[in-house]
Order: sequence, then C-alpha cells, then structure tokens
Amino acid sequence: MFLQNIKVNGFGTFVLTFLVLFAFLATQCQGRSVNKPFDISRVRKEVQTYKDVANQIIDLSLRGAAQNQSYNRLADFTDKFGSRIAGSQNLENAIDYMLGELTKDGLENVHGEKAMVPHWVRGNESAVMLQPRFHPLPMLGLGGSIATPPEGIEAEVLVVRTFDELKKKANQAKGKIVVYNQIWVSYGVSVQYRSLGAAEASKVGALASLIRSVTPLSIDSPHTGWQDYQTNVTKIPTASITVEDAEMMWRMSQRGEKIVVRLKMEAKSLPPIESRNTVAEIRGSTYPDEVVLVSGHLDSWDVGQGAMDDGGGAFISWQALSLIRQLNLRPKRTLRAVLWTAEEEGLIGSQEYYNAHKSEASKFDLVLESDEGTFTPNGLIFGGSKNAGEVMAEVLKLLQPINASKLILGGAGGDISYFMQVGVPGGNLLNENQDYFYYHHTNGDTMTVEDPHQLNLCSAVWAVIAYTVADLDDMLPRDTTLRFKPAFIG
Repeated sequence: MFLQNIKVNGFGTFVLTFLVLFAFLATQCQGRSVNKPFDISRVRKEVQTYKDVANQIIDLSLRGAAQNQSYNRLADFTDKFGSRIAGSQNLENAIDYMLGELTKDGLENVHGEKAMVPHWVRGNESAVMLQPRFHPLPMLGLGGSIATPPEGIEAEVLVVRTFDELKKKANQAKGKIVVYNQIWVSYGVSVQYRSLGAAEASKVGALASLIRSVTPLSIDSPHTGWQDYQTNVTKIPTASITVEDAEMMWRMSQRGEKIVVRLKMEAKSLPPIESRNTVAEIRGSTYPDEVVLVSGHLDSWDVGQGAMDDGGGAFISWQALSLIRQLNLRPKRTLRAVLWTAEEEGLIGSQEYYNAHKSEASKFDLVLESDEGTFTPNGLIFGGSKNAGEVMAEVLKLLQPINASKLILGGAGGDISYFMQVGVPGGNLLNENQDYFYYHHTNGDTMTVEDPHQLNLCSAVWAVIAYTVADLDDMLPRDTTLRFKPAFIG
C-alpha cells in the first residue's frame, strides 16, 4: 500500500522498491533487541513511561469497578464445583464453565487444549488404631495408592522418623505397617516421605505405610498429595495421618508399647482420561506471535474446595487479562492466560502444553505462575539471564505504591519449568505465604482462607508485570545456556 504512488520504470523501480521495503522493515524492527545491544539505562527510561498505566491498573483492581472481582469470581466457582481432581467429571464441568466465563468477559481466542491425565479414585477409606487402645485415625489416602484387600490390613506398626532409621530397623519391618513420624523441616525436604515413603517401606517388606502429614501445623488434619511408586518395587497401600497421631504413636513406640492398626482403602487407578488446559488471550497489537504467559492450575485435590491450591493462582491469571481488557489496553505482544490441568499428579497438563508449543518457545517472552498462595504480595521470584533480571527489577518498581516491588533472583518453577528449561525467563508470585502449608491438600483449603483485598493486590501485581513486559519494545534478554529443572510443588 505504501508503494502505490511510486512511479519509476525499469531497473530503477526494482532498486527503489527494494530500498523502500528495507526502510519499512527497519521501522517495523525499531526497538527490537536483535538490532541493538542491551542498554539498561534506555530500558529504565522506557519502563518509567508505564507508571501512569500501572497506577491505573492498581486503582481499578483496588478501588475501581474491579474491586473484589477476582474474589467474587473465585467464590462463585469454588462454591459451585468444590474440589476438582484430575480425571473427574467435576473438573471437566469446571473447565466448561471457565471457557464460558472467559468468553463472557470479552477475552479472545478462548479454548481448551487437550491433555491426557491420570484418573485416580479415592473410594472409601479408614484407619483405626486397635492397640494399645481403640482410636479412629483421621486419614487421607495418597494419590496413586493401591487399595488394601477388601477386608483391610491389620498389622503391628513400626514407627520411624527417617529413612535412615527405617534401614537400620529393616529386620523389624517385614509384615508391619510403617509409620513415618518425620519432623517438618521444609516442604522440599519433608515431602520426600510422602513421595517415597511407600516405596522405601515396601523394600523392607512392609505391608503398608502411613506418613505424618507434610505440614508445620496440624489441627488434627491429614494432608493428602501424590506419591511415587518405583519400578520393580512391590506397590503397597499408603496414606497420610495427622501430625498429632503420628507423634502419639511415636511416643507409644518409645515406651515399648505394641501398636496395631487396621487400614482399609478402596483406591483405584482407572485408565487415563482426556482433560484440557484452559486458554484465553488478549492478542498483541504489533507482535501477536510473541507471548507473555500468566498461569495457575485449575485442578485440585479431592478434598476442600481447592480455593488456595490453586484457585487463587488461576483466578488472578484470569483477572490480569480482565483488568487489561477493562482498561481497553492492548499490548504489543499477546497476553495469554493458561489454567493448567492435572498439576497435582505431576505437572501433567503443563508438560502436554509444552510438548504442543515447544517449537514456539523462542517466541515466549516471559512465563509467570502463581501456585503457592495469593496472600499479600511482595513481588516476584524470577529466573532468567542477568540482563532480564535487571529489566524485571525496573518493572517491579512500578509496584512500589502497593509495596510489591521485591525481586528475588535465582529460580522459579512448577508448571512453567518446561519453558524455563529451554531458556524462557520465568517467575513465580512472591507473597506472604508462611501459612500456606497449614491448609495445603486438606479439607481446610476453602474460600475462608482467601481474602478479597489480598486477591485485589495479587491481581494488580500480575497485570502490571504482564502488561508492561508485553508492551516493551524488546523481548526480555535471555541466556540460552540457563537451564531450570522442572519443579513439582503439588
């Protein structure tokens, strides 16, 4: 169209056309990182121009028409569907609902993307201590566990604190139920007993394993979660019990008392079933094939409401796009929200999504995830190149009005790990989540844990970061030598 008034004949037409095309393409590429070296002073000045837009986003989320919107949407959703374990019809109904709500909200390219997911069903279950006294044990079977025989397993208990202690007492474990009373250290350390406890107990001849719930605080509440059987190791039933009961049985064992437990579980694993990752976008105005992704997972465990893990993360990811849409903003790059499926079973949905989109990884500018609470936000945990970290530090300064400008460098993970392991910069929401594991994977994970103002703040953080990065002239600098191991929070 820009050539229609140029009239030069012969070779001159060819030369002039070439020069004009070259000039046009050059203007289209202005500001692109491929054409100039990284200059943090230039980026700092550019980011500062987004101060007014950032304040508009914050004001809309905290005081405007969108105040408490994410909380109300999440409450409607969790009250309607409750828990949403992968493989269940309830999760698929919830995904259908979300596709409809995202469309009604005016977002673009709303669709589901197929993912085959595990289908584990808990069934009826119970545990009772029969000796030295009768005491029903609150319990939750661990994900993927096999069932006991129909009549259950009744056996003496061996209580240990660590895997090393189990190995030392291996000759006492055969034919018994192993109870792990591991002391809480941190989630990353203590979760190993949930993940590997059954396999390690089976290796020494145990009939079943019971783990002390992975939490720093219990109010007689068991915490479920996925566990991993090992190849060529006999599968045994496994479940979580409360901190209180694990400590009680430890004390009894230290006194030399005989402990007998009867465990019944009907758990079963059915064939994998088709689920979907839920996707919505605001298409980019200039570079629509380049993407800034915000995310959380829509599935949950089959207890509680899945409001904290991870309804909050999913809904602030929706809200980030919703705030931008309500302000009639359209960044240069595409903003994409992905609500993952089957995170709890081992990042299944996000792995399927990555496999489908890995050829486009060079076009992913930034991947963000919230899956460790949506409490008062402090900033971002970020993994990427040194230069990208400098850019993100400038972006986070836009959040100083709500005290959420802290940047922690060094790593991030979860569902976004698959993109990060090929060099895509990524970040996790940094929030005051010191109480997160009190409710994690329990019946206590309900809307009561969530706070409207905190969700307003988290939504603003997500929207400001995502919009600013998506609208900058350049994609974030990346170091393709950086690799991040996929992390599993579940």
